[in-house]
Amino acid sequence: MPRLSALYVHPLKSARRLSPASAPVEPWGLAGDRRWMLAARDGRFVSQRDHPRLALVRVEPRPDGGLLITAPGAEPLHVDAPSAERGDPLADVHVWGTPFQAAAAGKEADVWFAELLDADLRLVHLDDPRRRPSDPEYAPGGTVSMADGFPLLLTTTASLDALNAHIAADHPGDPVAGAPLPMARFRPNLVVDGTEPWAEDGWRRIRVGEVAFRVVKPCTRCVVTTTDQETGVRGAEPLRALGRHRRFGKGLVFGQNLVPERPPGRIGDVLGTLHLGDPVTVLEEGPRPVPGR
Repeated sequence: MPRLSALYVHPLKSARRLSPASAPVEPWGLAGDRRWMLAARDGRFVSQRDHPRLALVRVEPRPDGGLLITAPGAEPLHVDAPSAERGDPLADVHVWGTPFQAAAAGKEADVWFAELLDADLRLVHLDDPRRRPSDPEYAPGGTVSMADGFPLLLTTTASLDALNAHIAADHPGDPVAGAPLPMARFRPNLVVDGTEPWAEDGWRRIRVGEVAFRVVKPCTRCVVTTTDQETGVRGAEPLRALGRHRRFGKGLVFGQNLVPERPPGRIGDVLGTLHLGDPVTVLEEGPRPVPGR
């Protein structure tokens, strides 16, 4: 049976991942995932697309809801969690054209990131994730954190093995260009072992442990996947291989976007908790929507 082999939480959008052994699932994603973000002064979200060095930023959540942020060559930064309820100012921001408001972390954090990335940026916190609606075409009535579009992203190790085989075959005699890529390049939340390659393309609903999910849309990939998550250095793969072997319409696809379902009778924000080793059961199969962006 397929099983959950890895969990990844990214407290700050585009910064380094955490790898917990378990994680609560909320309507808008894994607890603590992508609740912080950097934004330009016009409100546009900032990611590794703009600043690949964000891969080197480590974020450690504090018990009080704040963050300890570190990066090579920079002094540690302690950030308190801002909140509109406490009177902290709200900033108008947007992710892929969807506007919403997030609480501003303050000048000290802004200066720290400005010096690290040589850019005029603002650190913001989504203190109330209900402020940002999810894509009405695929997840009507839902909400999402500061992830690109959907609450969770799932990938499988079998599909990564297949993609790495394509990369090696596309670069015969070049062990550097053809080297296998780690799963961290794709920044998923859930990684599943024990499937056939690309089995996830046909999933419509699944259950992971005690939580059911709708599989709503293939994930189309961008330049972030070419960024080494340990060094911040960019290369050519996997976009070349995805372009040759995993092009659906205009999209280069790897992974599937998920929306959690609320169990009958469950109240509150926590829909269940995932644990490494949880069984993964396919509840419904069918055709996938054509990838968009």
